[in-house]
Amino acid sequence: MERVPELLEEETLDPADWASLKELGHRMLDDMFDYYQSSRQRPAWKKPSKYALNSMEHPLPQFPQEATEVYEHFFTQILPYNTENGHPRFWSWVQGGGTPLGMLADMLAAGMNANVSIGDHMPMYVEKQVIEWSKEMMGFPKTASGLLVSGASLANITALVVARNHFNKSIRKKGLQAVPAQMIVYGSAETHNCVVKGVEVIGIGSDNFRKVPVDDQYRIRVDLLRQMIREDREAGHLPFCIVGNAGTVNTGAIDPLEELAAIAQQENLWFHIDGAFGAVPKILPEFDDRLKGLELADSLSFDFHKWLYVNYEVACVLIRDAAIHREAFATAVTYLVQHERGLSGGPDPFSNYGMELSRGFKALKVWMSLKEHGIRRYQYMIRKNLRQAQYLAGLVQEEHNLELLAEVPLNIVCFRFNPGGLDDSALNIINKEILMRLQEQGIAAPSYTLLNGKYAIRAAITNHRSRLEDFDILIAQTMRIGKELIA
Repeated sequence: MERVPELLEEETLDPADWASLKELGHRMLDDMFDYYQSSRQRPAWKKPSKYALNSMEHPLPQFPQEATEVYEHFFTQILPYNTENGHPRFWSWVQGGGTPLGMLADMLAAGMNANVSIGDHMPMYVEKQVIEWSKEMMGFPKTASGLLVSGASLANITALVVARNHFNKSIRKKGLQAVPAQMIVYGSAETHNCVVKGVEVIGIGSDNFRKVPVDDQYRIRVDLLRQMIREDREAGHLPFCIVGNAGTVNTGAIDPLEELAAIAQQENLWFHIDGAFGAVPKILPEFDDRLKGLELADSLSFDFHKWLYVNYEVACVLIRDAAIHREAFATAVTYLVQHERGLSGGPDPFSNYGMELSRGFKALKVWMSLKEHGIRRYQYMIRKNLRQAQYLAGLVQEEHNLELLAEVPLNIVCFRFNPGGLDDSALNIINKEILMRLQEQGIAAPSYTLLNGKYAIRAAITNHRSRLEDFDILIAQTMRIGKELIA
């Protein structure tokens, strides 16, 4: 029978011409280094062109294309329309800008193509090392456990699952019907939406997440928290978890963590802290008092790709009691039994500590980044961002046409253009337009929020490339656009 070339058993997906691929690979590296190096020369954001969008409407490819053609499509129609969170004037949401070595680490990790879930291979030990460093950074005991995940959303869900299962050992087999009363979670009204989604995902239901009002500094009202717990117990419900915020997404407010830890202990509740970005200043000695209580949490989530500037995506969840953590996820199946020796030996599988059995080598970029810069350099960069936030707040307060809408406890500055004589409804429209024009004109990319019904231009400063001059530009251009709008 005649053999068709594309059906040969010896065929692989490796290139027939390795030399050409090497040449293309070197070009890719050069292009991406140039991309990082020229970040300040590009607009802070650029809307994808119609041509680029149309290029994503092609049918499923049926036949091979040259790798150079595929790369040209990327280089001309994808790369120029990136989020640009590596730009010095990108301050949207809370996104770090990544680093060149982090990019290379991801390339190396993809080349190794390791599944970091089970087995006796070095990527498992690299992740264990990163978790040990994470515990040291956050003041957790060496006996604690941890896991690297995609982001704080999954980190928070993981912690909530551990908390939920700890309070009723039957849940894993029988589900929530094994619980004799409605389980209740508490957090401030400023708690990130991913926590509420997590409460929904684990079957508790968002109606059973108690949003505790906040004070004028956007911190949880401890007196009202106590009252809610008491009322829920009297109603026959089962309070089981308090979520504290180490840096709220709106303003960077830090809840009174030590008080929350004491309440959790008194009430026999799990104490989880969402520290997505605001836990990171724990590495600064001057933040010991403001983040006091962080080390008392039963669980903590934080992102490396936010205020530690690591390339997307990687976050960490730490659990104080490793046995409770393992008990929430471990399963005994024949095809995952750990052996005494061989490839199936090695450390306790990470699949015993989370949902994922297929896990990429995201630990490598954290490991390489921490070694490249050292904790002292990270301390410097975080202090720099903190100073920049105060500088920006000062610029706002110096302008009589600008209004600071919240205190600046960390790295988030919320302000608006307010020339006077306009109500909040009109100001909301104007400031939304200012924000969109700042972005569309490629000047800067802050984001937005609503504070007490007031539309705020929100700068979340987790950018290691920002300089003071960038904030001068933001204020000058905000004033220019604002004046144009009311002219």
